[in-house]
Amino acid sequence: MTVLVRDLRPDDPADVAAFAHVRHLAVPFILWTPEGVVHRLVHTHPDSRSRSLVAEEDGETIGTAQIGLVHDSPEPGQAYLNVYVHPDRLRRGAGGLLVRTAEEYLATEGATKLFAWVLDGPANLAFAERHGYERRRSAHFLRLDLANGTLPPPPSPPPGVELRTAADFADDPRPMFELDAETLADEPSDVDVEFTDYEAWLAETWRHPLLNRELTSVAVVDGRPIAFSVAYTDGGIRYSSAMTGTVRTHRGRGLAKLTKTDSLHRARAAGYTEAFTGNDTDNGPMLAVNKWLGYEICATEVRHVRELG
Repeated sequence: MTVLVRDLRPDDPADVAAFAHVRHLAVPFILWTPEGVVHRLVHTHPDSRSRSLVAEEDGETIGTAQIGLVHDSPEPGQAYLNVYVHPDRLRRGAGGLLVRTAEEYLATEGATKLFAWVLDGPANLAFAERHGYERRRSAHFLRLDLANGTLPPPPSPPPGVELRTAADFADDPRPMFELDAETLADEPSDVDVEFTDYEAWLAETWRHPLLNRELTSVAVVDGRPIAFSVAYTDGGIRYSSAMTGTVRTHRGRGLAKLTKTDSLHRARAAGYTEAFTGNDTDNGPMLAVNKWLGYEICATEVRHVRELG
């Protein structure tokens, strides 16, 4: 049997569905839908030179990769590749072929440092090490049973703070962009980014098909968003917190806990039964909030890096 690697065909519904299915089997803690896969490929900034790759064996999709340059970083040459293989199709050469194809392409685009997330398991870590990748920080996936778990009641907003939703900013989302940019700058990361392109944010983030603006809770002071918990939903029963953050001037007031709890309560009322989130293992404050909410760690991934040349 021969494994080959090619580009995903975004205009082929069956091809996209197979890509999303493999990703769901490999990493079920992330919401994967065909619409989300196509959106990422089509609307990622052109300077990222992004590609989605498929490893195929006798017509069956058995592996996937998403690759590209970190175009908005002040340090040139940084890139990412995230490879996931069907759990029942391991050890057929798909992962290695995807990595080689990705590295060769990214090198031609000027990449000198490659970052990859690797699931924390002996086989996965050994695979990364064999290909020259070194371990860095780690992050947890967490799951909450919304159907049967007991959510704590939402805290009361501090004086002067109003709870709203992202849908309230549909006519002018720029304040949401400014909030997102400031909180993202303080997220644990291996790569610094300059988040300044409003039009790119509109295309990639605000118009993302999984973004649920009605369930995205926002804390507002004098009309300005100062904290939020961003909700993604898959059109079924699964909900994910994509980002929870507070501007620097208003931290320490419990606003992350407030917005996340509010969003989860409304998600459960809307019929969502399973919630996911992710946290850097060193992000103690947010891990404490999630433990208070009832989340449990369900998996861990490890950031890896490889220097080219």
